[in-house]
Amino acid sequence: MRPGRPRRSPLTRAEQLREAKRVQRERERRAGLAAVELRMPAAQAKRLRIASRAPQFGQLLDAFLQDVVIDVHAWPTLRELAWSRKDRWIPASDALALYERNWRFVEPARLTPEEAALIDRLKSRFGSGVLHA
Repeated sequence: MRPGRPRRSPLTRAEQLREAKRVQRERERRAGLAAVELRMPAAQAKRLRIASRAPQFGQLLDAFLQDVVIDVHAWPTLRELAWSRKDRWIPASDALALYERNWRFVEPARLTPEEAALIDRLKSRFGSGVLHA
């Protein structure tokens, strides 16, 4: 037997490490955290890694994602138009396309002010300020 630290676990070192990682993943899952793997150029990845340390990073990322991805469940009319889609999140350009293709089914008077503002934002960003209905 080799001298050194006394063995406290019947598991091998590799098994202990695997178990510790499993417990850490479970702890993060319960905290609502998820790991995301992205494939991007190395220079961008380095910039993103550094940017993620900035104090306002979470807020800036959230604002960016609100412009790029739309939560279908948050908008009543959009939810009705996207009834056949299983995904909760869709690209913002797809959301505008759904509104445009199905505008005949939309009652503008029933739109909430927030959803009307969303449509205006989508029009200005992806439709050159025009809803092609």
